[in-house]
Amino acid sequence: MTAVRAALITLSMLSGILLWGAGIYAADAAGDQVVDGYGVVASE
Repeated sequence: MTAVRAALITLSMLSGILLWGAGIYAADAAGDQVVDGYGVVASE
């Protein structure tokens, strides 16, 4: 694996993780319920 390919893979993985975290944060901030990363909602 070349250094350029490794850098592109690393960049895409980090971007995906950041977007996933931003999505969870936005879903949690938008509603009154607590949301985790697997679509499970804590109901009262």
